[in-house]
Amino acid sequence: MRPGHLLIAMVFACLASSVQAQNNSADQISDTIFGPRVPTDYAYGAYQRGYFLTALELALPRAEQGDAAAQTLIAELYARGLGVAQSLERAAGWYQLASNNGDRLATFELGMLYQDGAGVPRNRQRAAELFRSSAEAGYIPAKYNLALLHVEGVLAEPSLTRAAELMKVAADAELPEALYDYGAMLLEGAGLAPDVAQGADYIRRAAEAGLVDAQVDYATLLYLGQGIERDVEAAATWYGIAAANGNVVAQNRYAKLLAVGEGVNLNLEEAAMWRALARRQGLTDPDLDRLLVSIPAAELARAEERARFWPSTPPSIETVATIPTVEGPVLPAPTDAANAPSQVVEPNQTTDETAAPAPDAAVGESEPESQDP
Repeated sequence: MRPGHLLIAMVFACLASSVQAQNNSADQISDTIFGPRVPTDYAYGAYQRGYFLTALELALPRAEQGDAAAQTLIAELYARGLGVAQSLERAAGWYQLASNNGDRLATFELGMLYQDGAGVPRNRQRAAELFRSSAEAGYIPAKYNLALLHVEGVLAEPSLTRAAELMKVAADAELPEALYDYGAMLLEGAGLAPDVAQGADYIRRAAEAGLVDAQVDYATLLYLGQGIERDVEAAATWYGIAAANGNVVAQNRYAKLLAVGEGVNLNLEEAAMWRALARRQGLTDPDLDRLLVSIPAAELARAEERARFWPSTPPSIETVATIPTVEGPVLPAPTDAANAPSQVVEPNQTTDETAAPAPDAAVGESEPESQDP
């Protein structure tokens, strides 16, 4: 090697070692600040992107080696029928393997299967044991379910105090159902000292998280001014949200507010529509009927029509006018005289131009001209 080339090689070697040292130093700083890096889970990445068969193919080798996360992933695929035929029996088997290997999600899901008797024999005692195990491992939904068992007091020690403790942990983790139930416990003083204001706040958070029952109750708290400053307009808004989400109680109450113009602009047609939707679910209200007794017949008919198509809007002349039409020649009607054949055709009549004339016809004799029928 020439001296110049040797010098260049030494320089590159030094640079490479310098870069490697910097990378090692950066890795140490990264691990110190952010913690050790977790290897990429390609199977879960494929699952998140909807490539379920790829996820199964990538997870199977790991699952066979006892990887709990891969076993749980396969169980989820079978439980939901994603990329494979749904099989709760196979899902239960994979959940059991993952649970044995310490996966708390798998333990909880297996408990749910035992509680419902899906893929395994129904066994609520076994479900309670699995919920307890998953809760002790820190899984929030399991803590919520265990709290409910303490409230029920059959498969767990009857203790509202213990239930409230578990419920608060789940609520503070923003589980919507736990927010709602813990708020109700605070309102009623179940298992802890009553706190109406704090209870209303928990129910508000559940409502904002999209829990429909909480939306109805929060609207009621606002309307009554219980634990929160009275705000009829806000109450009407929340009743409207819950009504649009299909809650029959909210539909009935929102209709009443619309019928009298309380917290919202008076609108009899809108009220009648929500009444019709509530009736469809089996709720009738004589008080609401009396409020709508004066509605004009035309408005009532429109309201009933809107309820029939809800949540879509009824088709209208304007809507039909937007449907594209195909341009082209107009086909004649089947009875159009211009379509009739010029002569009657016998079913077995030959049409061969070379066919011999009929025996009774003289050769060379002219035939009478045919006439249209």
